[in-house]
Amino acid sequence: GKHTVNLDNKTADMRVMPLTLEMGIKFKLHVTISGKKINVSEVPELSIPEDWMRDKLELNFYKSEQGGGEVENVNYDKQSRTAVITFLRPG
Repeated sequence: GKHTVNLDNKTADMRVMPLTLEMGIKFKLHVTISGKKINVSEVPELSIPEDWMRDKLELNFYKSEQGGGEVENVNYDKQSRTAVITFLRPG
């Protein structure tokens, strides 16, 4: 619909338009599993800061419906494209 907005004693007519957002980034991981740690290799190279990649990895392995759990630490090495995910409890 149409809207009128007051800005600094001036009015501007505006119209609302839908905005399509891009889908999130999906990528495939190769993992080796032990009791408390998961070794992840072939982490894709993405143009995002390293702390964002650590957060993405943590969120991915925190998902309990996929057999994850509470993450204690994520050690990510951008150079070798590997990570070690350490869980709070073995399982």
